[in-house]
Amino acid sequence: MTWLDYTIIGIYLAGLLLLGVVFRQQKSGNDYFLGGRSLSWPTLTLSVMATQLSAISFISAPAFVGLREGGGLIWLSYELALPIAVAIMLWRLLPTLHNAGVVSVYDYLEKRFSRSTRLLISFVFQLSRSFATAIMIYAISLILQGTMGLTQWHSIMIIGVITLIYSAMGGMKAVVYGDAIQMILILAGAALCLWAGLDAIGGWTEVMANVDPQRLVAANTESAGWSGSDFGLLPMIFGGIILYASYYGCDQSEAQRSLSSRNLGDLRKMLLAVAFLRFPITLLYCTTGLVIGTLVLQQPELQAQIPANEPDWMMPVFIIEYLPTGLIGILVVAIMAAAMSSLSSAINSLAAVTVEDLCRLRNAKPDNATYMKYARIAGVGWGLLTLLLSLYAGDIAPTVIEAINKIGSVFYGPVLAVFLLGIQFRSVSAKAANTGLTLGVLVNVTLWLSGSPLFWFWWNLIGFVITMVVALVISRFIPNDVRHILPSVRGISVGTVAMLVVWSGVLVFICLQIPDWLLALNVG
Repeated sequence: MTWLDYTIIGIYLAGLLLLGVVFRQQKSGNDYFLGGRSLSWPTLTLSVMATQLSAISFISAPAFVGLREGGGLIWLSYELALPIAVAIMLWRLLPTLHNAGVVSVYDYLEKRFSRSTRLLISFVFQLSRSFATAIMIYAISLILQGTMGLTQWHSIMIIGVITLIYSAMGGMKAVVYGDAIQMILILAGAALCLWAGLDAIGGWTEVMANVDPQRLVAANTESAGWSGSDFGLLPMIFGGIILYASYYGCDQSEAQRSLSSRNLGDLRKMLLAVAFLRFPITLLYCTTGLVIGTLVLQQPELQAQIPANEPDWMMPVFIIEYLPTGLIGILVVAIMAAAMSSLSSAINSLAAVTVEDLCRLRNAKPDNATYMKYARIAGVGWGLLTLLLSLYAGDIAPTVIEAINKIGSVFYGPVLAVFLLGIQFRSVSAKAANTGLTLGVLVNVTLWLSGSPLFWFWWNLIGFVITMVVALVISRFIPNDVRHILPSVRGISVGTVAMLVVWSGVLVFICLQIPDWLLALNVG
């Protein structure tokens, strides 16, 4: 990198901080955490996708496809269940939560069940999200180590300081608008890397001539995931439905965007756009990884620059070696800014839950000035904690993006089950829901710590089923102790549900045909 690249990075980071300054005036928690519910659905759509498809995906998805042992285009299987998950979210879940007028989705659980239910799931969220956020910081530190030559400690400190200032000042509006800008830039960056990779290797014909055929497989129909992380089609669909429905619908870091939408119409448009746009974006990342990974495996000197068993270094090393001066700075800063926007969003959501929990424990909501003070202090506190955790976040899974999803899979199923129990089953009591949640999480933790060969994507479904069954059985013996049952709200028609299910089927068909299509394209 040259002085031009560093200058671009400095200017851009200053602009990111300026965005926080522009939106620093918030008068209430609704302004700070939900953007005053004035954000448009196209902006929210970009923000929602940026949280999952920014720096983490830019680094780890290509690394999984190109270099990870057992990887390849099978990564596309992650996207197969999303349309069905969106149908579940829009059928009752998110419209009901939006209509409840809450700042934190866990407020709904206190209204429906009890304070103990709210605090229990709030604790689960804060535990899982803080670890996932730490992994995000670790991922960005890889970029800075690989491109700027910084140590891990210095990388994390730079990321942490910028993110803490940005998130404490700007609130949800700064986060969402920053995400929207960065999503556009990161897509352009991925396309640029794909072009540079094809140019370096000599075109698509050379890629197909040298690629491992196993990396072209995008759907594994030969395994059900009973004996290892082989990304079998069944766990990717059934586990994926639970994972995505819980992540987008019950995880405060994502659901907060849905709560920020102006109305149910905008909420519906936002999630439908996500359902149809995520696969093409992920396909771009995966194709980039296939090309660059094939190039790396053909260049021993390039491969030597990537530490053993750390495929996430592939993209930073490629950027430095193959992109021209100036473009390196633009791409590095786009990745950093996008990831830091995602991090600030996570910190913002953690602060929202923490402050709302504090208000519940004190049985009184403070005035707006005091509330805003608590919100900013909570944000800084969570930021410092995640910085500490990020120092130890590199040993959970072969790639960073797998580590994040693995942690989430412990909790996503039980959490989704509790929300759906509250919305769909009026007979379920707080004690039943709490017991089901606890047992669902404990079973998944046991599967993890015991070294079970079961593919961890199944944990989502297992935790969901256990929580549902236990809660429903207990409710037959313990009367519902909730006096106020909140009305559920229907968000989409049967026709829209059918359209989403068909789109999911189309994605499965595409993934099954990809190897043949690629080989035919090469022959032609």
